[in-house]
Amino acid sequence: MDELYHQAEVATEKYNAADEKARAQRKRADGLKGQVKQAVQKEKQLKASLGAAARAQYRGGGLPAEVQFVLTPRPERALTSAALAKQAQHRTAVKLMALKETREGLREQADKAATELRALQESREAMDKSRERIEDRIAAARTVQARLQKKELRRLSELRKQAEEKAHADLVGTGVLSEVGTEGSAFGRKAIAYATQQLGKPYVWGAEGPDSFDCSGLTSQAWLHAGVAIPRTSQEQWAQLKHIPLSEMRPGDLIIYYADASHVAIYAGDGKIIQAPRTGRPVYVSPAGSMEILGVVRPDA
Repeated sequence: MDELYHQAEVATEKYNAADEKARAQRKRADGLKGQVKQAVQKEKQLKASLGAAARAQYRGGGLPAEVQFVLTPRPERALTSAALAKQAQHRTAVKLMALKETREGLREQADKAATELRALQESREAMDKSRERIEDRIAAARTVQARLQKKELRRLSELRKQAEEKAHADLVGTGVLSEVGTEGSAFGRKAIAYATQQLGKPYVWGAEGPDSFDCSGLTSQAWLHAGVAIPRTSQEQWAQLKHIPLSEMRPGDLIIYYADASHVAIYAGDGKIIQAPRTGRPVYVSPAGSMEILGVVRPDA
């Protein structure tokens, strides 16, 4: 059962990563669509301006400046007209070049938008596959659990508690917890306060509040409410946040668990963590050493 739930958590974090990627791609695609719309509007304006210039030239007869100079009874006006005509021709040439550049830019932005939308579709397909894996593993774990009698379920709970206490006792035995800090930063205290308010709420994979959470949904939201935005998934929290030696850990820091960084909890002090454990178990307080520790990160380093 533990292995099945662990596999579900790994799949959940992959789903969360795909969801983050899809959100970023959607934002880029929407931005590119906006740029395409602006380019289309600019092209319309340039076309209208060039049309007006063409009509003005037609009304003026389109005569070359030297012919106008010969035929006009007021040569000084012809010179002025010639200068104005030259300026008008230059402006028209500039507009034509701008129109060409706008059209080229429009094609480029349209191609980029199409590429982003294809990537978005691929991300959505990956998310769907990840969703199926999560649901399959959770269903398998529940099937195993459903076969157990009440007496066996009680025994299972006792065994799990004993395993957690033994693992934590091993950590305590190293003496490292006697070295950790007891005071968190102002941000850290706010993050712990938020996490504490979520105690008892259900675990739901992919959830980030306010009514339910998965492991990284809880930690990312706790720190966001403290005023610090951090990555959404436990793997990215491990990859992007500052690593802290376990002996220098302080309340508010995040403990990353397992070699694949598939689980995360917030250190609440006094050797305890607040975590959203897995499906079927609510947000609760447990010993910091109850699982295999990969390392510690500090969001506000």
